[in-house]
Amino acid sequence: MGGVIPGAETTILAPLRERIDAIDVALVDLFAERVRIVREVIDVKEQHEIPARLPDRVEAVVARVRAHAEAKTCPPDLAEAVWRTVIEWTIAFEEQHMAHSTKPTK
Repeated sequence: MGGVIPGAETTILAPLRERIDAIDVALVDLFAERVRIVREVIDVKEQHEIPARLPDRVEAVVARVRAHAEAKTCPPDLAEAVWRTVIEWTIAFEEQHMAHSTKPTK
């Protein structure tokens, strides 16, 4: 019976796992940048009384991400699931910060 010697999978997979780990670090860096921009979005939305949830924008982003994923041979369903999670988290983050902000009185 063939197979891998117990524990050898760690050695065999190490180079690939290192590449995945590097991608994970890059993703966290990108999410951090995204959150910094979202904080700017919150300021603009508050100034112009724009709600956190904009359904047409959500669907446009999801459609764009699915199309890009497909063009990159990434499963579109994966991209959509990830982005819907990111979008919902972002909307909740915006709503929380917008609800706790104090607007100056006119």
